[in-house]
Amino acid sequence: MTLPPFRLERFFARHEFAVEHVLCGSDCESVSVGELLELEPGAGEALAALRLGYTESPGSPELRREIAGLYDTIDPDEVLVFSGGEEAIFALMHTAVEPGERVFVHFPAYQSLHEVARARGCETVLWRAREEAGWALDPSFVRWQLLRGGARGRAMVVNSPHNPTGAVLGRETFDEVIGLAHEERLLLIWDEAYRFLELREEDRLPAACDLEASAVSLGVLSKSLGLPGLRIGWVATHDRPLLERLAGFKDYLTICSSAPSELLAALALRHRHRLLARNRELIGSNLALLDEFMARRGDRFEWVRPASGPVAYPALRSDEGANAFCARLLERSGVLLLPGSLFDEGDHRHVRIGFGRQDFPEGLARLDEALDEGRLTAP
Repeated sequence: MTLPPFRLERFFARHEFAVEHVLCGSDCESVSVGELLELEPGAGEALAALRLGYTESPGSPELRREIAGLYDTIDPDEVLVFSGGEEAIFALMHTAVEPGERVFVHFPAYQSLHEVARARGCETVLWRAREEAGWALDPSFVRWQLLRGGARGRAMVVNSPHNPTGAVLGRETFDEVIGLAHEERLLLIWDEAYRFLELREEDRLPAACDLEASAVSLGVLSKSLGLPGLRIGWVATHDRPLLERLAGFKDYLTICSSAPSELLAALALRHRHRLLARNRELIGSNLALLDEFMARRGDRFEWVRPASGPVAYPALRSDEGANAFCARLLERSGVLLLPGSLFDEGDHRHVRIGFGRQDFPEGLARLDEALDEGRLTAP
């Protein structure tokens, strides 16, 4: 299997740790180990006493119990822990789908959600969200594709709340997707990395794995809780045979997770309400600044305001192209924005803005100054 370069990750590898302001991060502000340990009496002593041996391959019982607590119907033994969401995606695409089968992928998307299946020989069908409809998905597209015949439909991959747009599927669409998966016997892989960061609590959808036996919920600590350094992700599903195949495939990858990471992850999940409240407050204050910026800069940008998470996906009101705009901003102001072509090679209008970090006001002000001073005018 030959995988193409992961454009977004290569972009961050070049720039993320070499710029003054990352204005396109997809995560929330992180915390220190010390801040995590302060959440619970005795946590520091427990970490100091931890033996650095192998951990249980499915994940520690304590961690799986805390993850199961995020769902209504999932038992701890229906959770499998991975070293980050990326490993979980890679394992799913090698165990849940087969070459020649069709996989419908919510698009634009994190590249591995469609490229790993494509590299295995699947027919990856890009299921495009519609910007003119608030980045909504239309389930009738999948129904129409299935009626056309061809390769057997096997799976749907959905990401809501969505990266990079910040959109959230409406409940009616969510129910239709769940029904479609059940009727057509399609595996439903639901990327729920940004769940619990909805701007309005009433927009929060149920977990897919709680409503459909064939659904897989994919979760991580990296986004909503702002803990990417722990490298903890998981899948939750009632599909026991799939869990067994995933566990067997994981034996050829990391085998097990880091013991300190699992201990700290369980600690964070026990106190998730405090961490989530902190991140929602930060997102809210930063989004207010972004609202004001977009209102003033309507001559340069247009957008669909995000409904969840720390990312937005505005479009440039020019023919210049996002690649050139982002390159000039980086060169002249030390601010990193992410061009939409890193999600969709044909997208030269959009940029991803991340507003989940504490230094967002400084980065946005730097962008504002560059626009005022004409530093971003095309030559």
